[in-house]
Amino acid sequence: MATKRAESERANCPVERTLEVIGGRWKVLILRELFAEVKRFGQLHRALHGITQKMLTQQLRELEADGIVHREVYLQVPPKVEYSLTPLGESLQPILEAMHEWGIKHLDWDDQK
Repeated sequence: MATKRAESERANCPVERTLEVIGGRWKVLILRELFAEVKRFGQLHRALHGITQKMLTQQLRELEADGIVHREVYLQVPPKVEYSLTPLGESLQPILEAMHEWGIKHLDWDDQK
């Protein structure tokens, strides 16, 4: 069982907070799509093979609540909703690019074993 101090330190750990915001199977993939351009829900759903509408909705809501994604609703018929990155969301791009580079090197390292 973790001590209260250990729990407090984890709660204040910047790396852990980052992983809370972008962790999981889909969030990084959603961000990848939005780094390229503003997208509508259907565009995101088609680009992310295997994600359900319910999961995409949930992940977008979490990213919006964390200030990473902006949801713009246009009052028209039929309704139109677009998703884009906030400045905070855009600031994740170099972090994810660094993770991508690390992943490439790690894959190469696995091949050398």
